[in-house]
Amino acid sequence: MKAFNLSAWAVREQAITLFLIVALALSGAYAFFALGRAEEPSFTVKTLTATVLWPGATAEEVQDLVADPLEKRLQELTWYDRVETMARPGMAVMMLTLKDNTPPSAVPEEFYQARKKLGDSAHVLPRGAIGPFVNDEYSDVVFTVYTLEGRDVPLFLVTRAAETVREKLLHVPGVQKVAIVGEQPERLYIDLSHSKLAELGLSVTDVIQTLQERNDVVDGGFVETSASRIYVRTRQPLSRPDIIGNTTISVGGRTVRLGDIAAVHTGYEEPPDFLTRHNNQSSLVLNVVMRPGWNGLKLGAALSHAEDGINRSLPVGITLTRIVNQAQNIHAAVGEFMLKFFVALSVVMLVSFISLGFRVGLVVAAAVPLTLAIVMILMLVTGRALDRITLGALIISLGLLVDDAIIAIEMMVVKLEEGMNRIAAASYAWSHTAAPMLAGTLVTIIGFTPIGFAQSAAGEYAGNIFWIVAFALITSWFVAVIFTPYLGVKFLPDLRAAHAQPPYQSARYERFRRLVRSVITHNKAVCAGVVCLFVLAFVGMGFVRQQFFPSSDRPELLAEVIMPKGAPIESTAEAARKVSDWLQKQPETLSVTSYIGGGAPRFFLAYNPELPDPAFAKIVIMTANAKQRDRLRDSLRQEVAKGLAPEARVRATEFVFGPYTHFPIMYRVMGPDAQTVSHIAQQVSDIVRADPETRQVNTDWGEKQPSLHFVMNQSRLAQLSLSPDTVSRQTRFMLQGISAAQATKDIRSVDLIVRSDGQSRADPARLLDQDIIAGDGRRIPLRQIGMLEYRSEEPVLWRRDRIPTMTVQADINDQLQPPEVAARLDKVLQPLRTTLPEGYRIETGGNTEESAKANAAMAPIFPIMILLMLGVIVVETRSLSAMTMVFLTAPLGLIGMVLTLLLFHQPFGFNAILGLIGLSGILMRNTLILIGQIHTNLADGMEFSDAVVEATVQRARPVILTALAAVLAFIPLTESIFWGALAFTLIGGTAAGTVLTLLFLPALYTLWPRKSLGTIHAEHG
Repeated sequence: MKAFNLSAWAVREQAITLFLIVALALSGAYAFFALGRAEEPSFTVKTLTATVLWPGATAEEVQDLVADPLEKRLQELTWYDRVETMARPGMAVMMLTLKDNTPPSAVPEEFYQARKKLGDSAHVLPRGAIGPFVNDEYSDVVFTVYTLEGRDVPLFLVTRAAETVREKLLHVPGVQKVAIVGEQPERLYIDLSHSKLAELGLSVTDVIQTLQERNDVVDGGFVETSASRIYVRTRQPLSRPDIIGNTTISVGGRTVRLGDIAAVHTGYEEPPDFLTRHNNQSSLVLNVVMRPGWNGLKLGAALSHAEDGINRSLPVGITLTRIVNQAQNIHAAVGEFMLKFFVALSVVMLVSFISLGFRVGLVVAAAVPLTLAIVMILMLVTGRALDRITLGALIISLGLLVDDAIIAIEMMVVKLEEGMNRIAAASYAWSHTAAPMLAGTLVTIIGFTPIGFAQSAAGEYAGNIFWIVAFALITSWFVAVIFTPYLGVKFLPDLRAAHAQPPYQSARYERFRRLVRSVITHNKAVCAGVVCLFVLAFVGMGFVRQQFFPSSDRPELLAEVIMPKGAPIESTAEAARKVSDWLQKQPETLSVTSYIGGGAPRFFLAYNPELPDPAFAKIVIMTANAKQRDRLRDSLRQEVAKGLAPEARVRATEFVFGPYTHFPIMYRVMGPDAQTVSHIAQQVSDIVRADPETRQVNTDWGEKQPSLHFVMNQSRLAQLSLSPDTVSRQTRFMLQGISAAQATKDIRSVDLIVRSDGQSRADPARLLDQDIIAGDGRRIPLRQIGMLEYRSEEPVLWRRDRIPTMTVQADINDQLQPPEVAARLDKVLQPLRTTLPEGYRIETGGNTEESAKANAAMAPIFPIMILLMLGVIVVETRSLSAMTMVFLTAPLGLIGMVLTLLLFHQPFGFNAILGLIGLSGILMRNTLILIGQIHTNLADGMEFSDAVVEATVQRARPVILTALAAVLAFIPLTESIFWGALAFTLIGGTAAGTVLTLLFLPALYTLWPRKSLGTIHAEHG
């Protein structure tokens, strides 16, 4: 890099250099304020859901005849990973998940193909099947959640108000969509008297046919005039009970008014599919989704402004309340990290001032904001936002981006002290340190490539660590070789008079020089000692707690109310009410929102909403902070143990960072026969339950539920001119009712439900005593045409890849990490695994599976990472021996890391793995620069041992200063729940690794066979 001296150019063209500094600083300031803000980074949720209805079918029939043909088509997808199917009586819900390594750009096309294949397969479904209904927006993350509730206001009026609110919110800049959740569909009920029907010789079919003919939209034609076309409207919609009641029915020459044989009234869907409550009051929920890449803080402010006007315009008694405010979370998260960021920035600059002196430190410190300004520009250009990952990566970078500036200014100071003029001293750094610095920078960046290019959800989530660190370190190199020499020329004092003695000859340097000579003298003992420390650290890893991702510090507490499978939604709502009542009385509770019949909206990226289930309710409790959340969680668990809602299983949890798993411990039992699978799963449950650290052990199947099977006498049906279809329709008419037509009310369609009056529907157990109307109009008791059989059937069935699958799942002691418990359980389960029949298996799921997938996604990149590192090192050193030595120092950080994690009781998880990977690059960078100085000294004619000693002395101050800056910069991150383990990894690893590098490398270099080092001497001698 001697042909063109970039540092000399920067010093020579001072006007251009100054212009670039000012322009980049101002542009960086603009980019900082223009960057989007978010709490979490976005990643692609590669899941869609498809729902198919088949009223009247059992769960097994739905699974085999509806889900199976659709699952087969989904398996044809290019990026198919799995399809999980939940079958319930009358309904199947399929969750298609694409492979973890599916490129985000390919997901929309795969979802389109899935929708197309499902639609093309609709014709093969059994008659009566409805769907499939595809939801490929399952991954939408809700930015803000509102509740709309009305005190003593009819629910349909609240719904109309919700439509108005939605319309206004959609006009707020940054809002992409607004969904209304919890709406209870209106119904017009026509309760027919069964006895009156029989007396008049009418059938339910007559009533339904009349209503349909009266309500159908039929073109009445139009009249053409010279001025315009005038349409003739003949329809009289059945929009009110009085209009319906006045409808006349003609049969056999007789007419009867419907109101004379039926009670007509308005109501809501019975039973409801889904309910939402806020503070135990019926309410509607509005989910606001932000446009991609929008600034969350700006949207939060815009929504707050819009709320004021909306609340003023709402009818009396209806209020709009924001219950989830992502803007507050973003403000708190970004604010906390910005505080830590500026603390770290101040620490780095303070280290520079104290260790280098004010004017020298000022030159180094100036490189930091200038580097960050350029990084902000790159983030804006590449579409990245300030979020948990990018801000953490910036703090990590802070400890590294002064390295090059310190090395460059150190070289410049030394040359000035030796009597060189400013221009020559500034230019010298380029010719002698620019290449080693660039190689070291590239090695450090390459160390983060596994996370930057890992094809997994975890990799996509945390991938910006690589890009931000890469932006920062590459930028810091350019700043060090262009702007730092310029600033040095402008601000450095006259160092020739101030330093009469030669550089590196002070008492402090002499003491260090003696230490290095002692290390070289006892090089075998030093190398053996380092190897022993490394072995001890490797053994010590067995005592470090394992983790995937930590729990979130969000203030929401999540409570799940799980009733026995098959329970009606009314029972679930009552159990949820008991839990909500207790929660509202607790001092930590700010608000309680219940979602009954399914999961809550995805207002946190790392959460998958639960599928529809009448026996399930999710309660979201807002507290002030994580401490109050944990206190309330423990109190709730104690109250549940005392008997709160004993009819249900109540579970209290919090959000967890990273890919979502419903339970930390999960085992999937899979095989061809459902009964055998259930038997094996029971054995697995017993083993998991026996572990003292597990709790809430359960399976995702339920106990078999009773069902009534009406076995019809076919010959008797023929005699009465009845068909099984007619009988089924009449029994449904007696129990739930039949949808006859649709009326319109404002902007809603309202189903007209024809059903038997309340007396006939009161006791379904007396079904055989109910009468149906035969073909000739006679009333026939059901017992005359058939008999009832009591059978048991599965309330829910799960399949995975078309294989019956029962999942055993459990929570664990909060003081432990899932990998610890899972590792212990795996050993206990091993004997059972070896005795399984052919075709059956037990798969480990949950936290352990996701962690393994994340690590497996990084594994293929490690060889590429190592190859790239070695390539950079060998190109820089021109020596295979030097390359090997540099690489041998990479694992030294493990020694300090293990000790630090054990001392501070920190787990080793995904983030700590990232820290360890990056740490190897940091240490190799220091080694590479140190070996580069050895080569320079050899080229200047020094003796072998003197070259090693002097190189270590010359590079000690910049290496130690950069390590100190890095360690101090990482300290603010230790208080972060998400980044804590990574910070401790980098602190311990960098501190110990730097010391060991300065001692181990001289010992290793002098211990290395001289014959293989001959090429180095020849090249640099």
